[in-house]
Amino acid sequence: MKLRGLYAITDSQLLAGRFFSHVEAALEGGVCLLQYRDKSDDAARRLREAEGLMRLCERYGTQLIINDDAELAARLGVGVHLGQTDGPLTPARALLGRQATIGSTCHANLDLAVQAAREGASYVAFGRFFNSVTKPGAPAANIELLEQARAQVKLPIAVIGGISLDNAAPLVAHGADLLAVIHGLFGVDSAQEVTRRARAFNALFAS
Repeated sequence: MKLRGLYAITDSQLLAGRFFSHVEAALEGGVCLLQYRDKSDDAARRLREAEGLMRLCERYGTQLIINDDAELAARLGVGVHLGQTDGPLTPARALLGRQATIGSTCHANLDLAVQAAREGASYVAFGRFFNSVTKPGAPAANIELLEQARAQVKLPIAVIGGISLDNAAPLVAHGADLLAVIHGLFGVDSAQEVTRRARAFNALFAS
């Protein structure tokens, strides 16, 4: 499956009270990857929500990625996204198998991306590109870094950090394969608007 398009990431607080309805609205608009990101330690709820998302993703033909939890990903037979504090990718690749989608956070560091590619990543993620509500202190990435990564790393490139419909087009034009979006997709009241935004993000890849 080609990794290109909208990469929707959940946020439990942002989606409180409308978790599944807003996620389904995004899937309705077309999502390449859906990442379940929940930093709580409520294992029972996380399993329940991840299983619910897996059923939705199967219905819409979307890949589910679990943030930071290779064990949960292995239990469900889905992919995982690992940050730099989550250790090397190699054990996750061994646990999940050759076919699993594994992403790696590379911040604004090209060397980390080269290393992740060597360790068997399926895609690399750079960010933040703009001011981000989720990660306000993250180091800044820019278009130049994106172009360098495009030349040096033969993997799909995800971009993250404050991405909205107003600022995403140049990132796609300079080589981003995946637009990883949280607030710019889910930070609205109506499910219809989530679907509209999802379609609009994907339309940026069509030109």
